[in-house]
Amino acid sequence: MASSAAPAPDDRLTIVFNSVSAYVLANLLHEGLGHGVTAWLSGAHQLTLSTVALSSDIDTRWISANGTVANLLFGVVFWLLLVKPERYKPGTRYFLVLAMAGNLFTGTGYFLFSGVTNFGDWAQVIQGLEPHWLWQLGLVLVGVPSYAASVVVVARALQPFDQPGQPPRRIRILSWTPYIAEGALAGLAGLRNPLGWFFVISSALASTLGANAGLWSLPMIIRRRLLPTGEQVGTIPFSLGSITVGAVAGLLFIAVLGRGISWTR
Repeated sequence: MASSAAPAPDDRLTIVFNSVSAYVLANLLHEGLGHGVTAWLSGAHQLTLSTVALSSDIDTRWISANGTVANLLFGVVFWLLLVKPERYKPGTRYFLVLAMAGNLFTGTGYFLFSGVTNFGDWAQVIQGLEPHWLWQLGLVLVGVPSYAASVVVVARALQPFDQPGQPPRRIRILSWTPYIAEGALAGLAGLRNPLGWFFVISSALASTLGANAGLWSLPMIIRRRLLPTGEQVGTIPFSLGSITVGAVAGLLFIAVLGRGISWTR
């Protein structure tokens, strides 16, 4: 009687460095494109870009808001790229799912984070608006359903990786490895930031670990088959290209952006 061979395991290094690349991209879109470009176009003369924050000699609501706007915009871009996911190889498809997740979770998570803590980008956006408690409540009321919707969207995109007959271990690895890898990268890069430990804990780790908390719920949602799909995605193979890109991006993120880059004009 013939027995079917168990599918080959996904390559862990490729998963880790795809996670690193996706996180660095989401961070650069938030701090660099969202905050940095807006500040530059708004007339800032001094800018310092780091993994923790964008500092400039001017401060406006638009500068504070556009980090989130950039993440949400590119979250939609990656979602559109995944409309026909069958054209991608498993490793590329996984990276696109992570890139979408990082941007959607960061974008929607900031509403909730600032609404609850009165700290961060959207706390600056609503600063001075009265009654302040009502604006904070509004952020929470926007953040909760939008973040929940983002988790469902990401779960739907990741579910085809959960092949029938496979143990739940695979989908846990694909969901939880990015959370651990991205948290470690944020912490290492944040340690080099001249702004000090406060921003490492309150910004680098809080925004990364808090925003990506949805990754922990993905296995539960997916294994319950709440989002039916007949499609299946094969093994993520070893990819020297993905590992190299992720390693270079991670090293530059820690060594260069961790310390911060400054511009003047």
